[in-house]
Amino acid sequence: MLPSPRLRAALAAATEDTLVYDLAGIAGRYRTLVRELPGVAVRFAMKACPVDQVLATLAAEGCGFDAASPSEIAQAAGTGVAPELVHYGNTIKSDAQIRQAHALGVRDFATDCLADVLAIAEHAPGARVFCRLATTGAGALWGLSQKFGCSGADAVEVLAAAQQAGLVPAGLSVHVGSQQMTAEAWRAALDTLAEVLVELAGRGIAVDHVNLGGGLPALGCLDTYGRPLEPPLDKIFAVLREGVQRLRELAGGQLDFLIEPGRYLVADHGAIRAQVARLTSRRLLDGEQQHWLYLSCGKFNGLYEMDELQYRLVFPTHPPDGPAVPAVVAGPTCDSDDAYAHRHALVQVPARAASGDPVWVLSSGAYATSYTTRGFNGFGPLPELCVPASEEDPDE
Repeated sequence: MLPSPRLRAALAAATEDTLVYDLAGIAGRYRTLVRELPGVAVRFAMKACPVDQVLATLAAEGCGFDAASPSEIAQAAGTGVAPELVHYGNTIKSDAQIRQAHALGVRDFATDCLADVLAIAEHAPGARVFCRLATTGAGALWGLSQKFGCSGADAVEVLAAAQQAGLVPAGLSVHVGSQQMTAEAWRAALDTLAEVLVELAGRGIAVDHVNLGGGLPALGCLDTYGRPLEPPLDKIFAVLREGVQRLRELAGGQLDFLIEPGRYLVADHGAIRAQVARLTSRRLLDGEQQHWLYLSCGKFNGLYEMDELQYRLVFPTHPPDGPAVPAVVAGPTCDSDDAYAHRHALVQVPARAASGDPVWVLSSGAYATSYTTRGFNGFGPLPELCVPASEEDPDE
């Protein structure tokens, strides 16, 4: 996926390492999602890009927020969004965090166990809770299948206990894994949701919403072998639309839906302007000669996900069809994990790349700021530049 003209112009104008966001592109991606999933409310997963201007852009479009801590809740409130459009989507929270979230006006809390339900009842009395169901995570780059969620049978007991404790058993949620690459994962999750809704109805519990969670993939990244990921988005959206209709019919029409995209909204509309630190060649212990391209930006200041994804690299001062060499691409720190293409997946880079040459790292807008360290090895966070939208900008 090529960067928009706005993003390309900003990258070309940058003279120092910078993380650039195209706000119009993000707004356009949001509008696309709303068109694809009519009647499904959107809550942006803030952890993917906690940048104030990005959040304000989404809030202006009518987006709400999935927050995972009181700090994120407070940041969401700073956009002016109504408290009812923010939920506490983290199933892991202390008593103090529950109290803080409640004081900030949040009334919707994710849960997946009885202990958490009892804590919410004590520290956020009368709150609404939605129970997260476990999924296998199959088909996703990050499965999220162990730390969160419970079985369908346990979800029924959790929501029954919530009702007994004076809470509102408001809903169910799923998360099929981050960067989910199959429509089948969504279909399986929807089947599970249907089964649990039937069980809840048998217990006299009628939830009012289903949260479809995150997982919608970015479009412009590569796999660890340098191949386009090509997620089947059309098929995913079709499965979601059919599933929403099926669950609504099952519930007699009295069911709202939410979805929590993160990287889908921001990854492809963010890019890093970095530079070459050095292109070098070294002989390994087994005698193999290997090229390494070291960048000024790496795992600890913008490219944390380099182990699972490859980012498209553009070398604007070198012709795309010029001489190239296969190289391992790595960040600047003295940490051996700070590399994102190893011997099985070398990247073709300009043979004449020299220190100081600009490099554009495309589709790197998700989690670039979230995972950044304060300055490991002295390499600090990248400054951010948000390219504003204008009235002339079309939808994506």
